[in-house]
Amino acid sequence: MLINTAIEECTIGDLGVVVLDELHMIDDDNRGYLMELLASKLLSMERTVQIVGMSATLPNTCVLADWLDAKFYESKYRPVPIKEYLVFDNAIYPMSTSSAFLRAAAQAHGSRSTKAASPLRFIEQSTYKELRRPLQNAVTSLAVETASEGYGALIFCGGRKICEATALLVSRAMPDCAADMIPKRQDVLDDLRTLSVGLDETLAKTIPMGVAFHPDAGLAAEEREILAKAYDQRTILVIMATCSLAAGINLPARRVIINGTHMGRDPIEPAMLRQMRGRAGRKGKDEVGESYLCCNKEGLEQAARILEADLPNVESSMTREKRGIKRALLEVITIRLATHRNAIEDFSRRTLLYHTMNRKQLHDWVDETIEDLRASGQILVDSDGSYEATPLSRATVGSCMTPDDGIFVHNELRRALQAFVMDGEMHIFYMFTPVNIWGIGEINWQIFRAEVERLDESGLRVLGLVGISPAFVNKMFVLLRPAGATLLTSSRANSGKQLRTDEPELLRLARIYHRFYAAFQLRDLCNEVPIHVIARKFEIDRGFVQTLAQTCEGFAAGMIHFCNTMGWGMLKSVLEHMSDRLKAGARADLLDLARIPFVKSRTARVFWENGMRSLRAVAAADAKELVPLLLLVGTRTRGIR
Repeated sequence: MLINTAIEECTIGDLGVVVLDELHMIDDDNRGYLMELLASKLLSMERTVQIVGMSATLPNTCVLADWLDAKFYESKYRPVPIKEYLVFDNAIYPMSTSSAFLRAAAQAHGSRSTKAASPLRFIEQSTYKELRRPLQNAVTSLAVETASEGYGALIFCGGRKICEATALLVSRAMPDCAADMIPKRQDVLDDLRTLSVGLDETLAKTIPMGVAFHPDAGLAAEEREILAKAYDQRTILVIMATCSLAAGINLPARRVIINGTHMGRDPIEPAMLRQMRGRAGRKGKDEVGESYLCCNKEGLEQAARILEADLPNVESSMTREKRGIKRALLEVITIRLATHRNAIEDFSRRTLLYHTMNRKQLHDWVDETIEDLRASGQILVDSDGSYEATPLSRATVGSCMTPDDGIFVHNELRRALQAFVMDGEMHIFYMFTPVNIWGIGEINWQIFRAEVERLDESGLRVLGLVGISPAFVNKMFVLLRPAGATLLTSSRANSGKQLRTDEPELLRLARIYHRFYAAFQLRDLCNEVPIHVIARKFEIDRGFVQTLAQTCEGFAAGMIHFCNTMGWGMLKSVLEHMSDRLKAGARADLLDLARIPFVKSRTARVFWENGMRSLRAVAAADAKELVPLLLLVGTRTRGIR
């Protein structure tokens, strides 16, 4: 977006250097496309901008250097050396070579044809029932051993539930903490209690023992910040995390422990293993870092594959499968970086895709994509073959949407222009819910049905206008309801049924149902329902709710820009009014108070209920009046569990 604006405003000349950190992420389905497109645009400019790429897990450096027309340097220097080990059946083996591992694996399987490697040492098997399995015993023992020496340990687990369970397990095995550490950990608990999300029940049990979990999407942002700070200060010594923590968050440890060979349902890949190992050792605090890959008998074969496999080559994210080339061409035409065939050809030569695939095939792809954009009304082709943007393409690119998302949003807004429900809130909340909501959670059809049944007449009209069928929601609930289940049964069994998306019309309908389900959550957020209450109501993690709020805020700005570009002023005004509520996370009566920096909806509501109902009233108040109210906010939050 910044590069697009700089090109359109002719200020790109002010740019001298662009640093692309974590360059191996260029083939990531989400971030990778943006990185490649940004670099390709810069390479297409007449003015030279220096591009600096950095990565610790980049196997095909020569290809990327050729693409960027760059010199490349490789270094194996690490400020803190890392020692790597394999742990199996309570035995620790060196992992300096794959052959050493294979000898260890052969010994584990009882093979007599291969010379077995000798373990460096053994981990004592605990007598506790919870640690009877060697994998859990090893992970827990290594973590406790690290913490007992005053160092930090980071345990990578396959998901939030495993993080929580492992945190509880490790905390019960930790020795009693020193007397001077008790108040420090109590301060961490108090800080968490003052948050709007309240104190997580598991963290309340583990933090007094110096243990916490940090699954990236499971906790709210403020919780993660507090825990990261406590870990950095060594108030917390052991943290459980999901693999996403390894991909860019700076939370290093003396000892990294990898709990199994799978992260979720997926096996660990070589690049991810290197990322997780790379968290070991912190400069200035540790003399050495240690990495332990712990596996059970079922994971030995996968461990062998991981350790023997080479890092996969980084590839372009603009492939047809990822539809990246379509978005790239729409953007460069819209910002007038390329407005005729020769310029398009020149741009395509500046992409990584050009350096990693058959040139003739790429030429054909470009032709087909240009025709697709023309047929969908997103670009115009004049008589001399020049390309021109349309209002739809300018709205799509300006709102940071993909071409397909832009068409979907355009159709949704056109329907809203014909009939918009103004005597309720659900239509606006639906419009503010992102079109790609898949990663924020699955639809729980029992909860969906219950929310539909609670809608008033205004909300029911919205259902019909956007294309939601209450009968279909009920059908999905009935199909997924376990035999013999009652309405008192946990609704988790009613989630997980995925709507088909293998045809364009089915994909459109799936988006509508997912958006409306998330819109219920957004409605509650803007009506000051606490995050932890929404999470419990919809049976999702609190972090997912906060992610939804943050994502919707950005998407809402895009929707307003879309309407403005298309010339739909009335609809833009309606959305702008509700956008303020979305940012504040509050009802309309608190919008003035929510303008005060660091004052969130909960604090604003306390001010309102105690007679301070405007920014001016708060500004005129004496500190003696404000302090009791701020303390009242903290008191209310401590009741949240």
